[in-house]
Amino acid sequence: MAELEPLYTADEMRAAEAGHDVDAMMQRAGAAVAEELMRRFPDARRIALHAGRGANGGDGRIAAEILCSRGREIVDDRPDVAIDALLGTGLEGAPREETSLLIERINGAGVPIVAVDIPSGVNASTGEVAGAAVRADVTVTMHGAKVGLAVAPGRFNAGVVVIADIGLESAATAHRLVTEEILERVPAKTGRDTKYTAGSVLVVGGSRGMSGAAALAARAAFRADAGYVAIAAPADSLPVLETLVLEAVKRPLDQVFDAVGRASALAIGPGLGRGEEAQALVRRLLGETDVPAVVDADALYELEPFEREASTVLTPHSGELGRLLGEESSWVDAHRLEALARAVERFGCVVLLKGADTLVGAPGEAVLVRETNTPGLATAGSGDVLTGIVAAFLSKGMDAPLAAAAAAAAQARAASLAGKPRGLVASDVIETMPRALAGD
Repeated sequence: MAELEPLYTADEMRAAEAGHDVDAMMQRAGAAVAEELMRRFPDARRIALHAGRGANGGDGRIAAEILCSRGREIVDDRPDVAIDALLGTGLEGAPREETSLLIERINGAGVPIVAVDIPSGVNASTGEVAGAAVRADVTVTMHGAKVGLAVAPGRFNAGVVVIADIGLESAATAHRLVTEEILERVPAKTGRDTKYTAGSVLVVGGSRGMSGAAALAARAAFRADAGYVAIAAPADSLPVLETLVLEAVKRPLDQVFDAVGRASALAIGPGLGRGEEAQALVRRLLGETDVPAVVDADALYELEPFEREASTVLTPHSGELGRLLGEESSWVDAHRLEALARAVERFGCVVLLKGADTLVGAPGEAVLVRETNTPGLATAGSGDVLTGIVAAFLSKGMDAPLAAAAAAAAQARAASLAGKPRGLVASDVIETMPRALAGD
């Protein structure tokens, strides 16, 4: 498996299929659907087929023919399994009213659903769901994963995604799926390294009452293999930080620019506060320093576009990105790729949009998508941990988009290794980070 796998839009799939035998591709697609249905639901004998008039419906009808030849029955009532072959990848916008009603009936039947290529109602190119959409248990998708199967909200309708080989060659795509193989790109310490050359991170934040955010970012940076971490925080927070992060050097916030000199990456924002002085400091740090920086949490508040030569990564969640774009968080959740593109254009730097489908965008580059199946990361402090990991990877000289994507992958792997499906806290993720980077 490659570190970056292709994710196809509808147009990219049409280009990949051009010049190939359509009938042969449909036979392979239908066979793949039938075989997967029988494998996953071996006791199912009564199958409901919901097929449209296009190629997607053709795939479904071929699957039904094969199932009938294997002793299954195609029925209208009381099925054991339903096949969704209504709309396919060509959908834009909401389904028509008649189709929407059928989709709701399919969802309400109370039986497993196998979707052909993409759940009907999901935009294959964006993941957007503009109206009714099938909630599949399994999606058998042809040739390669579609963007809409990896990006929310569509990814939540896909169920288990199975990729079927229909005889096409891999092609370049504008979206790439990040696998755990990307962690092999994170530089490891060598015998020649010192604590500074192994990666030096300066965390800027930790105001009174929020010192834990800076501590989590600093500890995460250490566990993500940075050699040296310092924290610049308000003077009244330093005694608390001394007890929370033993290994980090602490500096009062008014000495932050002195501390920058030893840093190879900055982590700006965890617990910094949103007052005018804090906002002014963020502007100065971005405008007057020349080391890579990750900007998160309070540092994103009322952030305006800036001019900067060094690599910069913004790491908002949907609420923070919504404020930056003048939109509601619900709009961002419904249009994640569009929101990401607008943010990249507005700020001219790398943007990591957090979520179950972490998205990484950069000017002129492919969008990187990292799927995570770790609901436990929906907990206070996870964003601070991610900030520290991104900063550590930037401090090691990684290209900013790859550093951001690798950080998301590392955090997800560490959360899985923590072995706590419920009750996970951010500190648990920090403690398993070394194992995540070691490939355990």
